[in-house]
Amino acid sequence: MRRSIYDEDHEAFRSSVKEFLDRQVIPNLDEHASEKAMPRELWLEAGRQGFLGLEIPEQYGGAEAGDYRFNAVLTEELAKVNMALPSCIGIHADIVAPYLVHLTNEEQRERWLPGFCTGELLTAIGMTEPSGGSDLAGLKTTAVKDGDTFVLNGSKTFITNGYSADMVVVAARTAPEKKARGISLFGVEAGMEGFSRGRKLDKVGQPESDTAELFFEDVRVPEANLIGELDTGFIHMMTFLPQERLGSAVTNISHAAQILEETIEYCKDRKAFGQSIGNFQHNKFLLAELVTQVEVCQAFVDNAVLEHCDGKLTAIGAAKAKWWSSQVQNEVLDHCVQLHGGYGFMNEYRVARAWQDARVTKIWAGSNEIMKELIGRDLGF
Repeated sequence: MRRSIYDEDHEAFRSSVKEFLDRQVIPNLDEHASEKAMPRELWLEAGRQGFLGLEIPEQYGGAEAGDYRFNAVLTEELAKVNMALPSCIGIHADIVAPYLVHLTNEEQRERWLPGFCTGELLTAIGMTEPSGGSDLAGLKTTAVKDGDTFVLNGSKTFITNGYSADMVVVAARTAPEKKARGISLFGVEAGMEGFSRGRKLDKVGQPESDTAELFFEDVRVPEANLIGELDTGFIHMMTFLPQERLGSAVTNISHAAQILEETIEYCKDRKAFGQSIGNFQHNKFLLAELVTQVEVCQAFVDNAVLEHCDGKLTAIGAAKAKWWSSQVQNEVLDHCVQLHGGYGFMNEYRVARAWQDARVTKIWAGSNEIMKELIGRDLGF
C-alpha cells in the first residue's frame, strides 16, 4: 500500500541517511556487537551529517527541522539495519532532545546543545530503577538540597547509552512527601564524584547497544544542572513520553516490514519438494496475512506521526501505537523465523538476530501491559 505522509524533502533526507548507513555503519556491525557499543566516531559522523540535532535550534548547531517526520524517516532507516541503532541514536536525538530544548535555560542550552548536535556530548536518560520497572512514580533515587547543590543517591538500570554517555538526564525524588509530584530532573555529567557505571549489560538481543547500570553515591549535582522546574519532573516525563512511545512504534513496524520483505525473498528462493516454499498454500496464505498486518499497522503508525506533527497525539494514542506495533512486530518476526526453518535459529541469519532484538519492544518504553492499563482507564474502567 502506498504511503503518503512524506514529501520530496523527506525522501531526499532518507537517501542521505541510507548513504550514511551504507558507508559508516553496516560494514562495522560485527565490531559494534563485539564492543557492545557504537564507537564515538560513528556519533561524530552522525553529528556532521546533521542527524543528531533535528529538534535543536539552529543557533546551537541544530537543524531545527520543526517536522517530526524527519525524526521518523531517520528512525525507519536505522531500524531497517537493526534495533540497536534506533535505540541508541533515538535515545539521544529523539528522546533526550525535547528535554534539553524545552526545559532548559539559556545557560544550559549554550553549555549542552552544541556538543549534543556534534556527537561530542552523548546523552542518556535515567528513569528505570532495579526495583521499579515501569513504575516511574515509585522512584527511590533521591536528591537532597544542600546549599547550592543537590546530593544524589540511588541507582538506575537498563540505561541505553549509559556506559558511554557524557551526560544523563536523571529522575530523582526531591520531595518524598509529595510522591509523584515530588520528582525532579537533573543533568548528571561524567566525572562528577560519586557517579559510576556498572558493566555493559549482557542482553538477549541488540548486542550493538550500550546498556548499563548507573550508580549515584553522594553525587553533588549543582543547582545549575536542575532541568525544568523543581518537583515537576514527573509531569515533564509524562509530557514527553508520547514521543518516546511513538518513536518505538515507528521503529517496531519499520523493523518488522524490512525483515518480512527479506523473508518473502527467501521464500521465493528456498526450494523444497521441487518448488519454492512460498508456493505452498499455507505459506502463501501466511505471507498474505503478514503483509496485510504490517501495512495496516503502518497506516495506524503513520497517522499517529501526522497527529504528533500537528500537536494532537494523545498519551493514549501513543500507547495504542506502541503496544500494537510491538505485538505485530513480534508476531511477524516469529513467523519469519519459522519460515526460515532451522536457518532461522542461526545467529548468522539476520532473521534470528532480528527476532532476538525485537522481544524487548513489548517491555521497554512502558510494558504492553501498562499500555493496555492506560487505554483501559481511558475507557472509563
